[in-house]
Amino acid sequence: MKKLFLILLLFGFQFTFAQEKGKIEGFVSGEGHKLQYVNIHLLGTEHKAVTDSLGYFMIGNVAVGNYTLQISQIGFQSLKKKVEVKNNSVQSYDFELTDNQNNLNEVVVSGTLKAVKRLESAVPVEVYSPVFFKKNPTPSIYEALQNINGVRPQLNCGVCNTGDIHINGLEGPYTLVLIDGMPIVSSLSTVYGLSGIPNSLVERIEIVKGPASSLYGSEAVGGLINIITKNPTNAPLFSADYFTTSYFESNLDLGMKFNAGKKATSIVGINYFNYDQVIDKDKDNFTDAALSERISVFNKWSFARENNRLFTIAARGMYEDRWGGDVRWEKKYRGGDEIYGESVYTKRGELIGSYQLPFEEKLMLSFSGNVHYQDSRYGTTSYIANQKIGFLQLTWDKKIGRNDFLAGIANRYSYYDDNTPATKEAESTWLPGIFVQDEITLSKQSQVLLGMRYDYNSIHGSIVTPRVAYRWKKNENTIFRFNAGTGFRVVNLFTEDHAALTGSRDVVIQNDLKPEQSINANLNYIQKINFTNGTFIGIETTAFFTRFSNKIISDYETDPNKIIYDNIDGYAISQGISTNVDVNFPSGLKFILGATVLDNKNVEDGISQRPFLTENFTGTWSVSYKIEPWNLLLDYTGNVYSPMNLPLLSELDPRSPKSPWYSIQNIQFTYSGWKNFELYGGVKNLLNFTPKQNNPFLISRSNDPFDKNVQYDAAGKVMATPDNPYGLTFDTTYVYGQNQTIRGFFGLRYTFR
Repeated sequence: MKKLFLILLLFGFQFTFAQEKGKIEGFVSGEGHKLQYVNIHLLGTEHKAVTDSLGYFMIGNVAVGNYTLQISQIGFQSLKKKVEVKNNSVQSYDFELTDNQNNLNEVVVSGTLKAVKRLESAVPVEVYSPVFFKKNPTPSIYEALQNINGVRPQLNCGVCNTGDIHINGLEGPYTLVLIDGMPIVSSLSTVYGLSGIPNSLVERIEIVKGPASSLYGSEAVGGLINIITKNPTNAPLFSADYFTTSYFESNLDLGMKFNAGKKATSIVGINYFNYDQVIDKDKDNFTDAALSERISVFNKWSFARENNRLFTIAARGMYEDRWGGDVRWEKKYRGGDEIYGESVYTKRGELIGSYQLPFEEKLMLSFSGNVHYQDSRYGTTSYIANQKIGFLQLTWDKKIGRNDFLAGIANRYSYYDDNTPATKEAESTWLPGIFVQDEITLSKQSQVLLGMRYDYNSIHGSIVTPRVAYRWKKNENTIFRFNAGTGFRVVNLFTEDHAALTGSRDVVIQNDLKPEQSINANLNYIQKINFTNGTFIGIETTAFFTRFSNKIISDYETDPNKIIYDNIDGYAISQGISTNVDVNFPSGLKFILGATVLDNKNVEDGISQRPFLTENFTGTWSVSYKIEPWNLLLDYTGNVYSPMNLPLLSELDPRSPKSPWYSIQNIQFTYSGWKNFELYGGVKNLLNFTPKQNNPFLISRSNDPFDKNVQYDAAGKVMATPDNPYGLTFDTTYVYGQNQTIRGFFGLRYTFR
């Protein structure tokens, strides 16, 4: 018996050693850096692995043979590669995943406040990763949005160059801007809040076009922009990105990660921008672009908790000193009437965070707060403002059968004070609200979303905003969505309209301004086409309609010395159709094309009029091609806009009443042949377009900015004189595009993981 046992034991050892084994290891990269949490699966076996923080994986004890390795991670195209396992050896491989931003598979949160694949969301959400914005490097997110279809950064001041974001032709105050889902940028900071966010710490930007007030409340009438920052655990240890232009603009982004113990990880981002060159190529003795020095510091913490519960907190501080005006201006002239200048000092602090409560139910407590101080001088006009906003929200997320519930309560406190005559005393308002949403899965192909929000404004009373959405998935490649609902917006004029603050016109508020209300609907269609040769085409088209009541309109024409504000005596319409087309070829050639046709109008007494600074058509494109043997990437980006109505001062004003068709185009070359480094450079504004083309001047009466030599008749109307042949006053509101000519740029990126 003992001999039999010994024979069987020896046979077992022989069988064990006869099974030849080997190992597979490697690194997975994407977007120029190593990727964490990538899923690795040896198809046909039970062998699986996940990459660590350095992008490394290892699969051991694999039988000798040929296999297919599948590499996948959300946000990237899955990859399958043939691998060979040899006896008693380690086979090493490096894999590069391609960003699938064009394949519509990203996970989004902005449409429904839930993490869901973009194609599975009942609400259309557009997603843009850092790869997209690297195609045309800019010193701020505000400028980076210029190549997104239907989104247009609009300059509102021809001297200090501040601006806001238009979505589908609607002015900046109709767009809610969030950081990590929290409404951190609102009211006064729509002009300045998108500047100084370190681009290196942005994970992605989600854009919802169309009202979202049923989830986000006031301001989310035209759409929302959600800036989602990196998870500290996935961020690189150190990153640096510096570029400069032939205008001598300098922008530096720094990012760092560190661990504080075993349960806390933090990232710090620093952005510094400096432009101090007085340039006057249009020869009007005013700066073509405002000079600026800005520094912003961002710090985000992530804490490891039991059951993977979420706890993150982040803070940002920003300071900017910006000025534009007469090329002779110095700070000693600030606020005086000797040499004209517009000088803006901005101090801003923000705090945001999310904490998942320690219960079995998914309860998330989110909060944000910001303080904004602004000290501005527009010639002799002072604008000194102080705004504080606090926001607290508790949500409950529960799935029961076919119903996916989301319910929440929220409260927002707003404090605002300035030194303008319209703000006689500081305003403090509370805006508590409650909302509920239910996503009902009717079948594998169809889903309906029902939502309702109730807010109580301490000034305007009760506000109800319902929403309904329906998604029908015909097949894996064809999806239809329908969304409808209402929106509202509480107005604080001086926090949102920069034209009201410049010293060139007086402000008149005709009546007490009422909150704006809207009803809206949009139909969205997605079609994916996959060819056998590997070519991919994605098409997304949206038709939208919004009708406003109580819309606030600005009258520039009745009196050239005034801006008259009042609720519209009628209604306003914003409607149109937008299409995005993404094309990926196996050769590495990629196209991202977009076009939007708009019909925006204000209707009073049966008369329809298109608002100022609203285009009928906008187009965008991005063409990329990677020359692999040279490690060289070519990016060609651009946009085109149709004519817009512009405000003139008199019948004799020689400037064009409409802007021309114009296009801003850029080209960039990026070399990535050095480990951890990227070298890039190119040309911005290839066509050398400036708004002064076909105009005798942009800023009227720049030679007399304090109107000391303007003469008026008995009725108060400006008179045409030999010194003032067109009967104009000093005015800076004739502006529709950037005034910088063609310029080169050069930059260097470094990333260490």
